[in-house]
Amino acid sequence: MTDSFPSSMLDSTLDLSQLASQLSNDSEKNQLQSIAKLATLGEAGWQVLLDYLARPSPPVPNLVMGKIYQSLYALDDTKVQSFLAEHYPNGVVPLESSAQIDYRLLQIALARQEFELADNLTREKLCELAGSGAIQRKWLYFTEVEQFSAVDLHTINSLWWVHSEGRFGFSVQRKLWLSLGKDFVKLWPKIGWKNGNSWTKYPHGFIWALTAPVGHLPLLNQLRGVRVAASLFSHPVWAERNW
Repeated sequence: MTDSFPSSMLDSTLDLSQLASQLSNDSEKNQLQSIAKLATLGEAGWQVLLDYLARPSPPVPNLVMGKIYQSLYALDDTKVQSFLAEHYPNGVVPLESSAQIDYRLLQIALARQEFELADNLTREKLCELAGSGAIQRKWLYFTEVEQFSAVDLHTINSLWWVHSEGRFGFSVQRKLWLSLGKDFVKLWPKIGWKNGNSWTKYPHGFIWALTAPVGHLPLLNQLRGVRVAASLFSHPVWAERNW
């Protein structure tokens, strides 16, 4: 006499096997889709995600690692949280800073998909990076942006990019700007900062979620003109770090 298993159990096992294979070998788009599904399969699915993160880390964090970390970080499970605390205490993006700036709160906000908070923290960190004058006035001069540490700018951008499935970040905005012939008039509506002749109203006019247009976040104070954005998009970090 042979044992029989409920079809739902067989389907679940089959799904798990297929998703694990998809996570390891498929395209990045399909990998990201498999992560969301694995996170819903309970401990068996979580273990597949943990095993992926337990592999030797690539030199540069990628979108798959960011999505897995976020999915696991949101779980109320002691085993999962213990693993993350031991292996990724500060997330999957190295929080490097040549200016001794602490980016842990920004990392946590982005891991939790709290994009409005992350945007506020990013503005604070950019002012901190610029110096005491910017901290007091709470906005930047373009000449301060030109002097930004490439290490710190790379850290901030990496956090946004990795934790948004590649939709947000200064490098994303810059690529759009370049594709539009460096035309800011065309860029603002493209990323949802302007509609016709009207600037998007802060904060309620902006979309603090992944449903926002690509490049929508983080924000810059475009009302002061384009010189800060132009300085940021022309910073040497983009060539140095191959964005």
